[in-house]
Amino acid sequence: MPGESYLPVLDALYDVQDRLPLIVCRHESSAANMAEAHGKLTGRPGIAFVTRGPGATNASIGIHTARQDATPLILFVGQVARAMRGREAFQEVDLVAMFAPLAKWSAQIDAAERIPEVVARAFRTATSGLPGPVLIALPEDVLAARVDVSASAAGPLVRARLRDDDLIELRSELARAQRPLVIAGGGPWSAAAARDLAEFAADNALPVAVEFRCQDFIDNDHPSYAGVLGLGMQPALATLVREADVILALGARLGEIATQGYTLLDIPQPQARLLHVASDAGEIGRIYQPAFGAVADPADAAAQLRCCAPLREPVWAARTQAAHDALLESRLLPAAPVTGVDLAAFIAFLCERLPGDAIVVNGAGNFTTWLHRFFAYRQYGTQLAPRSGAMGYGLPAAIAAKLQFPERTVVCFTGDGDFLMSGNELATAVMYEAAIVVILVNNGMYGTIRMHQERHYPTRVLGTQLVNPDFAAYARAFGAYGETVGTSAGVEAAFERAVRSGGPALLELRVDRNALAPALTIETLRAGSRSRP
Repeated sequence: MPGESYLPVLDALYDVQDRLPLIVCRHESSAANMAEAHGKLTGRPGIAFVTRGPGATNASIGIHTARQDATPLILFVGQVARAMRGREAFQEVDLVAMFAPLAKWSAQIDAAERIPEVVARAFRTATSGLPGPVLIALPEDVLAARVDVSASAAGPLVRARLRDDDLIELRSELARAQRPLVIAGGGPWSAAAARDLAEFAADNALPVAVEFRCQDFIDNDHPSYAGVLGLGMQPALATLVREADVILALGARLGEIATQGYTLLDIPQPQARLLHVASDAGEIGRIYQPAFGAVADPADAAAQLRCCAPLREPVWAARTQAAHDALLESRLLPAAPVTGVDLAAFIAFLCERLPGDAIVVNGAGNFTTWLHRFFAYRQYGTQLAPRSGAMGYGLPAAIAAKLQFPERTVVCFTGDGDFLMSGNELATAVMYEAAIVVILVNNGMYGTIRMHQERHYPTRVLGTQLVNPDFAAYARAFGAYGETVGTSAGVEAAFERAVRSGGPALLELRVDRNALAPALTIETLRAGSRSRP
């Protein structure tokens, strides 16, 4: 997002547009979210530039998401000149102090000759260990200086691996188990790691659960896949965690959502023997004390485990099959009639219609519970979503995905409240001809908050109802394709028209205002509250 505080950078980029294209956004939060999405999809730091003060504060949401989601990202922020510092200069903020608790590392370059050194460290910090965001503040007088320096590359990463003794111990722990469970999550991860995990699980008939919005870490149709430890977790999966006697956590951070508010596992000593492999030593024993802990890249650990000799006749094979069967049963479409578009049926259609490498993007809101339950991700790098739960993420992330992989189908799921936090980026999609398809779920409310409101303060509705524009007309005003669909009968054909439009497209789906999540309605919540003493 251009700013006067780093004009020398913009001027330098003018000469390298052919090999370093500049993507201009309409808001700093979108620029940071696009960079975060790039980091998620490629494993390489996404790069964003914003201006100081309000620009930096707007971009902070992307930094927070990158930190919670373990995504490599580097945010460069223009800063006041060094001589102006501490005088309450125009848009002055102490950027290093402000971002210290949010970023993995924050720094300011006060000498131009140190730029290669600091930038190389920024790349290494963002990608080493548990990946994360880095902020670099750039005083405008430093950017205007001329120095004679050599370019500096970050060099190869140092990756921690499991020792032979670790592999022997892990295999022995699993061999003694009766009810083991593998939980995958965190980072760094990769397509190769997803394949290794699938082979390791298949060779040993191990059930595999994934953390919130890590569903593409294993093929969702794999016979070992047991489901996602996320919002709206299926009861059978929660039971699988509670009853496990050995849990192998590969990169998993075991946070609030994955553990249902830290209730599935006892603190500090879990009821299961916890075998925790993480790329950051600070993650091991932070909440749950493990029986075994090792600092290792989870992707490398998956490859090492795949190469171990399979366990003979695992006693838990039937349990693994039952867990996968329960997952398949949870995907069955609900029989209850709905008004408007049936989201469950539409997502089931997309699951069959989209190619296996399609990138499905979403922001935050209760509309995502339909997507996460009824869509099957079949390969790594196809789910793009904020584990931080940040609204407004979906549209800019989808644009970033399409620009990075123009040959792949990119579908963005968003809600009416979620979309208008970054809907202006339709202009960016049109400008760069990013042919994404936006599925906008319109129920006229902030659904997640309304759900909690009805659960805790039934009938006392305040602050969650929305008055929306004509979203299809809004899209057309930017030059994108726009269409509104009010019934299930026409939604599949409407999707095909959106794809054939050849450019950015938006489908507004009018859905049942009573339905807050799959199998959860306003009436059932209110009935439940009346039955409680």
